[in-house]
Amino acid sequence: MFYPSRFLLALSGFLAIGSACAGRVRPEPVESPLALDSVVLYRSGVGYFERHGEIDGDTLTLRVRKDQIDDLLKSLTVVDRKGRPLSISMPLDPQSWSNAAMATLAPGEGSLAEVLDALRGVSVRVKAKGGRHQGRIVLIEEVINEPSDASSRGDRSVAQIAANETRDYRLTLLDGERFRVVRLSEIESVELADGDLAMQLHRSLDASAGEGMFEQVDVTIRLAGAKAHDLTVSYVVEAPMWKPTYRVVLPSDGSDRGLLQAWAVVDNVSGEDWNNVSLSLTSGAPIAFRYDLRTPRGVEREDLTERGVRRRARAAVGEMTFDDEMERGPAQDLLIEESAAAVEAETEAFADEEHPPTPSVAGGLAPAKKAKVDAKRSRAMAPNRRGESPPPAAPRPGEAPRLGFEQMQQSMLAKASTHRVSGLTRVDLDSRVTIPDGSSTMVAILNREVEADEAFLFKPGGAGVGYESNPYRVVRFRNDTEHVLEPGPISIFARGSFVGEGLSEVVGTRASVTIPFAVEPEIRVFSNAEHRGDELKIVKISRGVVEVESFRQTATTWTVKLPPRAKDTTVLIRHPRQGPNYELAPRPEGTEDLVDAYLIPVAVTARAAEAKLKVVEQTPSRLSLSIWDGQMVPLLDQLLVAGPLDETMRGRLDGIVSRRREIGRIDTEIASLQRQQRELDERAKQTRHNLAAIKKDPKAGRLRERLNRRLLEFTEQGDAIGRQIVDLASKRLEQKIELEDMLEEFEFVAPAR
Repeated sequence: MFYPSRFLLALSGFLAIGSACAGRVRPEPVESPLALDSVVLYRSGVGYFERHGEIDGDTLTLRVRKDQIDDLLKSLTVVDRKGRPLSISMPLDPQSWSNAAMATLAPGEGSLAEVLDALRGVSVRVKAKGGRHQGRIVLIEEVINEPSDASSRGDRSVAQIAANETRDYRLTLLDGERFRVVRLSEIESVELADGDLAMQLHRSLDASAGEGMFEQVDVTIRLAGAKAHDLTVSYVVEAPMWKPTYRVVLPSDGSDRGLLQAWAVVDNVSGEDWNNVSLSLTSGAPIAFRYDLRTPRGVEREDLTERGVRRRARAAVGEMTFDDEMERGPAQDLLIEESAAAVEAETEAFADEEHPPTPSVAGGLAPAKKAKVDAKRSRAMAPNRRGESPPPAAPRPGEAPRLGFEQMQQSMLAKASTHRVSGLTRVDLDSRVTIPDGSSTMVAILNREVEADEAFLFKPGGAGVGYESNPYRVVRFRNDTEHVLEPGPISIFARGSFVGEGLSEVVGTRASVTIPFAVEPEIRVFSNAEHRGDELKIVKISRGVVEVESFRQTATTWTVKLPPRAKDTTVLIRHPRQGPNYELAPRPEGTEDLVDAYLIPVAVTARAAEAKLKVVEQTPSRLSLSIWDGQMVPLLDQLLVAGPLDETMRGRLDGIVSRRREIGRIDTEIASLQRQQRELDERAKQTRHNLAAIKKDPKAGRLRERLNRRLLEFTEQGDAIGRQIVDLASKRLEQKIELEDMLEEFEFVAPAR
């Protein structure tokens, strides 16, 4: 009889899901007489390898693949456990691998002329149409519309030569004391006289074809002291990232607990079997990159040779003095000061330290369930000393095992310890494993009970094409373990069977997560949004400065409809944030914060079969305005009508508003008069211009009289308007003084909402 739980028990330790390669495709990255002891795999494409063993002699040679040498040099550590000093040496990469001739070739680029030009000074033998030539390559010259000797000896016309031989190259060879010139278009073959150079070019071509990357290089470690050494060698080289996969099992009794199981899929493509090694898996995002440490690099320096040879003493003619004694002046000494800068090297040792838990991404479970969950977890979820949950009760006699909660928990044995190392979470397997080369292994790392429940979640846009108004079925669980859950597939089991699967972002310790695993087609969700423009509201008045709150507002109404004969249901709405400055006003009860959204619960009773929730977001921002701002009068009127004022303060504010309104009326009247005054001035200016134009015309006497009368009228009207403006300005000053006195003693602060 087939028992599913016994079949799952086979997955307890680790499950090989691949087979070793029949033949080794490439040599292993590192060959060493030391046995591989520990492997730590990272999520950034590298692996840490540690070897231990004893050797006789004063050298340890590691054969390293050429494509792995730079990673090894960055991280190679060799420790003699007896405390003796060590030195490391290795051969330099031959220059043939970066030969200038091969550097001219690239996909779709390069030519024979460029290769030969890069080989200047090399001896070659050339077979051409005119015979055989040999010598050292001097140069390659490009020639245009220059016929060769062979073509000029034929019967072709000049036009034919120009059309067919427009571009060519001349190869110049030095044969002893004679230059020989050969057309590149006439060359049939070129033979390298240097066999070593030919071999180097072959090796370069192998590297270009991808065959040279697996060439192995010897790294020699020279050991000082005694002949016998007990060594530990560690290094980091490229390795495939490990891949997590998870399972969440919900019990059929509807309790607020679930089973969280996790495996790691480990790929061994290192080229060697990992036999009985200590395996660790690291979560996090350590930085890893490639860096060429093997290739020698020169640094361009300034050539100061000419500065030294250009120094030259100037010839001077001697002069005779007529004094009996020569007077000698004080000597001037040249002082050269030298300074040296001391460089201090500091080494910092970073110890592993415990980091605070990662904050929750999706918030905790529903507050109403916390007390029940805490009481139950204290009994059913208390881990033992090894960090495992207590074994579930065995099935009753005669009852056939099923794929239920207890059977799936019993089917997996995960023994691993978790540590925090410099911001990373490292999982160390308690038992050693063997992973053959060219295979993948599924390693169990987690089997724990956690807080979990099933719910509904609606995201804007729905659950996919055809499900635009339907929510997801989700499982919500809290990662109460010390493991950081890396992104990976999560299979969901409920009531003894598979019900769906989902995917999650990184879930930190003590964080809660919501995983959609299926669509609920019978529940429908709709939304309607309304937007309001900028609104201003006075929140404070102090000494004539008015503080105003300005905000935009978006109101979204969510409607949830249940099918007939449904039970009371709560649907979580993933409400996107309108922007970084928006706030909920008010905040619905039970709302949870996400990175860029809110999780808002909408409860629907079976009797109503429908529920609505209005979510209001606004962007409050404050700015200060002067009492003389043009927007102030309507804002003060709004405060006077609907503001939270007592009778005394309302009377004082009424006087302030009256003064401010009167000043506004005066300002409007003054502005109108000033506009009339400008128009009169413009008409008077035009009249003066017309008078100047007819000043010398003896026939325009009557027109001059009419223009002079009009100019006088404009001047009198302008003077009258000017007197009105002066009177209004005087009244405005009086009102302004009274208003400032009233504001000096007026303080208002709107109550907090």
